[in-house]
Amino acid sequence: MIRSLLIANRGEIACRIIRTARRLGIRTIAVHSDADARAMHVREADEAVHIGPSPARESYLIGDKIIAAAKATGAQAIHPGYGFLSENAGFAQAVTDAGLVWVGPKPSSILAMGLKDAAKKLMDKAGVPTTPGYLGEDQAPDVLRAKADGIGYPVLIKAVAGGGGKGMRKVNASSEFADMLESCKREAAASFGDDRVLIEKYIERPRHIEVQVFGDSHGNVVHLFERDCSLQRRHQKVIEEAPAPGMDEATRAAVCGAAVKAAQAVDYIGAGTVEFIADASEGLRPDRIWFMEMNTRLQVEHPVTEEISGQDLVEWQLRVASGETLPKRQDELSIRGWAMEARLYAEDPTHEFLPSTGRLDHFDLGRSIRIDTGVEEGDRISPYYDPMIAKLIASGATREDAIDSLLEALEQVEVWPVKTNAAFLARAAADPDFRAAAIDTAFIPARIDRLVPDASPSDGVWNLAANAFLATDFGARTAVPDPWASLPGFRSNASDDLRIALRHAGETRVVEVGANQDLDGVATANGDTMLVFSDGQAFAFTLPGAGGGPGAGAASDGVLLSPMPGRVLAVEIRQGDKVTKGQKLVTLEAMKMEHSLAAPFDGIVAELEAVAGGQVAEGSMLARIEKGED
Repeated sequence: MIRSLLIANRGEIACRIIRTARRLGIRTIAVHSDADARAMHVREADEAVHIGPSPARESYLIGDKIIAAAKATGAQAIHPGYGFLSENAGFAQAVTDAGLVWVGPKPSSILAMGLKDAAKKLMDKAGVPTTPGYLGEDQAPDVLRAKADGIGYPVLIKAVAGGGGKGMRKVNASSEFADMLESCKREAAASFGDDRVLIEKYIERPRHIEVQVFGDSHGNVVHLFERDCSLQRRHQKVIEEAPAPGMDEATRAAVCGAAVKAAQAVDYIGAGTVEFIADASEGLRPDRIWFMEMNTRLQVEHPVTEEISGQDLVEWQLRVASGETLPKRQDELSIRGWAMEARLYAEDPTHEFLPSTGRLDHFDLGRSIRIDTGVEEGDRISPYYDPMIAKLIASGATREDAIDSLLEALEQVEVWPVKTNAAFLARAAADPDFRAAAIDTAFIPARIDRLVPDASPSDGVWNLAANAFLATDFGARTAVPDPWASLPGFRSNASDDLRIALRHAGETRVVEVGANQDLDGVATANGDTMLVFSDGQAFAFTLPGAGGGPGAGAASDGVLLSPMPGRVLAVEIRQGDKVTKGQKLVTLEAMKMEHSLAAPFDGIVAELEAVAGGQVAEGSMLARIEKGED
């Protein structure tokens, strides 16, 4: 067994690997950037090495620094986690060339599955069903359009070197093809340095089905059943589950068997995921599921497979990398119950999912289900990395049990002042169509209006805040009797009601506190602020004149502030321009994503500070809009 392990990653997955390594008696070494100097994975590891500045391209993505850290600390092996360098064949080769153990597949396997067109050709040869499409070398626009016409619309144009939802365009008709091709190739070149594309038949009711596979160096390959990852927003997975709802044994045998063939075709070692797209228009059928791609690493959603199989996949990785055979044979693996995972992101669904950064002054995810995270109360959410802060994993005897457990946990999430998508996730889990397993990859886009929660607190939340303030000495001194309720005989056999003025996000309301009120949520004092957590959302209330706390300001004055540190990608306006409410003004890049800021009302650009290409700090003024004369 490996004795010492350097983890070439950060956050949740680094902590996850450390947990298993510690149980196996393996010494762990963390690496960290400036931003992560006091991060949880650094605190939990046996040793830690600083590898560079905060941006990933200057730290976590520099393989030479990671290998040097491994050698300096006497690490025997390197585990890449997911993301960063986990699917970089060159880094995997450099690790082995340095005399270290690579906890992952052979570089040749990574290369074989790294390009979508080459991988599909390989799968065709191996007898794995692939989506109808064009994988040819001729990239002439006229040729590509002719191939698309032959396949039949709609089609999907995909970057050969793509990933993460980038370099993909749906084309509904031949007349759209030229513009969509040009756009896709432009994005592919900017994102991957490779503008080649392939064309696939677009599946109208697609479901994303993937199979966990595992191989060892002794020629054994098994699968650990399937997962359904159809709930996605902008091609990013949101809620995953295992097994896939509606999967009968014949279809399971077909898709899992195809996944094993795929792994065997590239002599696969370690953990991998074979992804399939299914046409769910007539339910899941063996002849309507096709290979998409293979992820040559551990997946973010691996915990749901662990929950239904009873296996620790990180332990499997470490044992296989140590030269052992797979811990279980195929006939020793079986499905037990159901599991679901929701990805908790530091983002604000009520403001177009804008990422949220800052210190976690209040952070409580409960203890009713499995929580995989890389942060705790007092830590900071940085703008430099992916905004996922935790994974909530629920399990149960049935799918309904797992949904109920997940929903309860999501509704009890308490995070402040960083915003999260907990309420959005809870609404998705509670949706009747989701409960009925009427799902496909368009589930979220088709229901986005009803899944995004209201940014304003309910009357029950206002009432709870008022009651909670009244229970404090300061709040009790500011409350006044309601003159109408205190009139003799106005309400018989009732005590005098009280009124208290509260402020939330620029709104002041006088709330009457009395019996028989609806109260919604859980309240806790945070300095002069009363926090109310309700169904996954957080609301902050203050008494007038007591400040406002984070997030209390509003855009009513027309000042646009940068919500996070980042880089200005584009400025769509000039000083003096007339703008309309909702018009895109400035685009920022932070946390690996683009975010647009819009005009809060009709008006004129009175001041403009944002400059394309410039760096801005959180709270920096980007522009100020003045209301025009009526």
